[in-house]
Amino acid sequence: MNPFSLHVSDAELDELRLKLKHARFQEDIDNDEWKYGTNGAYLKELVDYWLNEYDWREHEAKINSFDHFRETIDDIPVHFIYEKGKGPNPTPLIMSHGWPWTFWDLQKVIRPLTDPASFGGDPADAFDVIVPSLPGFGFSTPLSTPGINFMHTAEIWDKLMRDVLGYERYGAQGGDWGSYVTTQMGHANADPLLGIHIHITLPLTMISEGPIDPDWFEPDFVHWREHNDRFIAEETGYLAMHTTRPQTVAFALNDSPIGLMSWLLEKRRRWSHCDGDVETRFSKDDLITSVMLYWITQSIGTSMRYYYEAVANPWKPFHDRSPVVEAPTGILLFHNEMVLHPKRWAEQYYNLKSWTEAERGGHFGAMEEPDAIVSDLRNFFRSLR
Repeated sequence: MNPFSLHVSDAELDELRLKLKHARFQEDIDNDEWKYGTNGAYLKELVDYWLNEYDWREHEAKINSFDHFRETIDDIPVHFIYEKGKGPNPTPLIMSHGWPWTFWDLQKVIRPLTDPASFGGDPADAFDVIVPSLPGFGFSTPLSTPGINFMHTAEIWDKLMRDVLGYERYGAQGGDWGSYVTTQMGHANADPLLGIHIHITLPLTMISEGPIDPDWFEPDFVHWREHNDRFIAEETGYLAMHTTRPQTVAFALNDSPIGLMSWLLEKRRRWSHCDGDVETRFSKDDLITSVMLYWITQSIGTSMRYYYEAVANPWKPFHDRSPVVEAPTGILLFHNEMVLHPKRWAEQYYNLKSWTEAERGGHFGAMEEPDAIVSDLRNFFRSLR
């Protein structure tokens, strides 16, 4: 394998500082509650912190404290963290992130999963943890092959786990796009999978065909359907852009760190369970490091194209058996996720073995509630032994 270490040149950092210093902010009127989108006063506060207090080298060193590799699979560049477990028989586990995440959103769960004894757990629950960057995200760039979506990613991940890393069987986990990738793996190629674990339930057709039948929500879960309807009505402007004309906005976001921060920040605040205060879930350093990983890799454009490719190349089933997802499935459902689907729907769609609901936590589960993710993963895979 090819080890990888991150280092951003001083010249790149100096160029970024110049752009931040000379930013031209849009006037922001009557937007204290973020009703028009990103609040200008808070954005300026973040930029001031970025310029005067944030230390990229500190975070670069933290990222490099994990073992990183880069490989080319099917002509696609693939970056991944690979941390071996400390236990008698670690379970191989590939964990997939989403948007506007990066691989670094899984930072808090990697070491508790690989070394449970150091975090009050049982060494028998140890995992070998593999955290790739999705194609076109972060260091899985540059992506010059069109058409790559979550279905292709599922195939690439299987080759990574079996052909590159040599595992015959393994587990998979994910949220957001990572849930699509993981679910597709459980549908199309269940045999090598010990099990899959997701923290958002999304039918594989949803990105191209829309929501599930409303009757699944009757009568006890009408409030969940209303929750989903609000999200679709109020929060999907980004989706329309990403699935139709992602390149148009990509030029602007790739040129402006302020614009990139605004585009990503508003989603962190709206989609996390932060009750309007984003820093209850993400520190300023967390928010800026996430933006930095998009900025230094110039990956915002290809990350948005991931949506376009899912619609332009819609999902097609590999089989017509029931359930759609045959791999043993564990679901951890955060009640403040973007969309919620009831258990009785999940029971017919997945080979459901475990279902857990959590009152706290939103779209960024591994950053918001890492202990819940770790605990549920341990319990689920322990039950499959």
